[in-house]
Amino acid sequence: MKRLYALVCIFISMQATAQTGTIKGTITTSDGAPGEFVNVVLERTSRGAVVNEGGHYTINKVPAGTYILVASLTGLLTQRSEVTVAAGETSTIDFTLIEDNKQLQEVIVRGNSRLVNKESETVARMPLKNLENPQVYNVVGKELLKEQVVTVMTDALKAAPGVVAVSYPSGGIGVMSRGFGTNVGARNGLQSDLGRSSADVSNIERIEFVKGPSGTLFGAGISSFGGLVNLVTKKPGDGFFGNVGLTVGSFGLSRITADINSPLNKEKTVIARINTALHRQNNFSEFGRINSFAFAPSLLFKASEKLSVLFDAEIFNANSSRPTYTRFGPQSGITNYKDIPLDYRKSLYDNDLDAKTQSQKYFVEAKYRISDRWTSSTNISYVNEFTDYSYQTYNTWVARDRVARYVGIWGPIKNTYINAQQNFVGKFSTGSVKHTLLAGLTYTNLYANGMSKSGPNFDTVNVFQSYKLIDKVYTDRLLLQPARVSSRGTTKNQYMGAYVSEVVNLGDRVYAMLSLRVDKFKQATGGFTPGGYEQNSVSPKLGLVYQLIKNKVSVFGNYMNGFQNTNPQVEQPDGSITNIKPLYANQWEAGLKTEWLDGKVSGTLSYYTINIDNALRTDDSGFTRQDGQQQSKGVEVDILANPVSGLNIVLGYGYNENRIVKAELNQGNLVAGAPQNIATYWLSYKFRTTALRNVGAGFGGNYASSSYFSDANTITIPSYSVVNATLFYENNKYRTGLKLNNIGNTKYWDSYGIYNPTRNFSVDLAIKF
Repeated sequence: MKRLYALVCIFISMQATAQTGTIKGTITTSDGAPGEFVNVVLERTSRGAVVNEGGHYTINKVPAGTYILVASLTGLLTQRSEVTVAAGETSTIDFTLIEDNKQLQEVIVRGNSRLVNKESETVARMPLKNLENPQVYNVVGKELLKEQVVTVMTDALKAAPGVVAVSYPSGGIGVMSRGFGTNVGARNGLQSDLGRSSADVSNIERIEFVKGPSGTLFGAGISSFGGLVNLVTKKPGDGFFGNVGLTVGSFGLSRITADINSPLNKEKTVIARINTALHRQNNFSEFGRINSFAFAPSLLFKASEKLSVLFDAEIFNANSSRPTYTRFGPQSGITNYKDIPLDYRKSLYDNDLDAKTQSQKYFVEAKYRISDRWTSSTNISYVNEFTDYSYQTYNTWVARDRVARYVGIWGPIKNTYINAQQNFVGKFSTGSVKHTLLAGLTYTNLYANGMSKSGPNFDTVNVFQSYKLIDKVYTDRLLLQPARVSSRGTTKNQYMGAYVSEVVNLGDRVYAMLSLRVDKFKQATGGFTPGGYEQNSVSPKLGLVYQLIKNKVSVFGNYMNGFQNTNPQVEQPDGSITNIKPLYANQWEAGLKTEWLDGKVSGTLSYYTINIDNALRTDDSGFTRQDGQQQSKGVEVDILANPVSGLNIVLGYGYNENRIVKAELNQGNLVAGAPQNIATYWLSYKFRTTALRNVGAGFGGNYASSSYFSDANTITIPSYSVVNATLFYENNKYRTGLKLNNIGNTKYWDSYGIYNPTRNFSVDLAIKF
């Protein structure tokens, strides 16, 4: 009888379920952010749901019928939509909510009003929270870039703690991180190239700075022993929104930008987004200019509930000038950049010595949800950087009053990358132990060739007497001759890698990370070995996290390995051959991470040591030895806080000592271009109430201690402190602001000895829709 009763209950339950349906959808705010915490209810019923952090909601077991669905949150206009629920079917209703001018004029969405948010699936290539990750990283988001009125990439890089931005004489950009030069070599986790061109900030969602040797997941092609810099671009979002902006300022700055997002069909399964920028500006000195155009379209196709495909492109053209590279002869008597006798704004070259570059980048990303616990991500990209020509100027001081002048011409130069990457990410359990697993394969094909024109120094001039500027006509007459033209040859490289990373959740508070990468590097042509060569590398990574206070305080430790491919064979002076292994760096790091007030206050403190034990060196007899040693050690601190609504605090400090421990030359010296003390800070406040509602102000800056121009430690790059400030007004319709940069009019040089802008201002106006 009991069994019969149970069967009847099950039958009735099944019948009831068969007469119900499901309502689900996505809710975003007018700027495309997920509408987390929005309440979705069926009017005149008790059924409803709260939108999750991804902007999604689901209401199950809704009896068949027609209802009014209501989406509401304080500060947003309440929206209603009629929905008909059919038995056994799913109805999809999406909302885009806007601010209610009659209410608080404040969107209460986590991460949307804060300048800093460390949530990222790109850093670990898996869904891993900051307090669960044993690696140190920093994130600079679009909100911080907007508030600081950032218009060029070098200023965007300066916003991160523990790094200093550098400009290359070739026109590219990078950073010094933990004492090592680091290129901006990754775009959405795939290998890119900014060696001879730059990128526009208009299409940047955030910039991720992953600290330490990061070869395990990303490979040697896009990381250094100091870490990697990954540009994450803007993606299409549900709903129609956008803005157009104008920025004008010092040195003839004029910049027009646009960001437009729109669904292309009623079902919102095809969504397009376009970011573009036109930038014009002269240099602060007599020499130099920026003239660039960026166009970045993207298209998201939601093929099904499980499959989505993102098409992404970025076109960047620039006709700009390269910074003058300054060197010092042994008899110059100059030991500090601040002692250069030439006026800070003066130039020895005419402004027509420019460079013309263009880059095209195309990406396809297919995401497939295999199950509730497993996902697949397939990425393919084509990146082409082409330098039509690049005039680069060089000053070599031979005395305190005399300088040798030289110009080189590089180009045409072509660098083409074809990338393919496949990742599988899943979660599973073995008993009470939880696992998050990443397994991936990656392939990169690099094709590069080019030409250059070079010769001896053009002349030597006394800077205290009259001299004629070197211009393009004079340079062409000297260098555009067959004897001055040389080929850079053709390089064909292949990078193939396989990697696996697992995070094991042992109990309630312990997380262990185990990672391994195997790489094969093949160079068919180019380099120093005729006929090409191959190298294999294995790179491990281990990490451990223990949460002292659940979801609030973690202690962590990690061991990370990075590598660089080198020429595998060297011919010694006696004719013998020495086999050279890949150059390895090993990092040990320990520290503390903390997050409070639901992530509104977070901090990281870490100590690290990076050792290189097989560096190449040449002894007095000219023999190459792979027993050189180098050690980089230091402390990093960063604090990010949004303790009360409207107040944002970004504080960062890094101490680094990178020394040559063992070498025939410069043993015991500090490595070139690495300041020992680096500080970054930014504080801002936007009024939420009173007569000053929507008015905001901020100030902050950068400090770097002195460093050396070369490993010989004979030429000093002086320390500097730069302070900036901003005043702005922003509501849901428009934004306008005034930014003052380098208020103290500081003269300062980066790690390559490239001088930076003096005091300047910019004014921006953006209309939102």
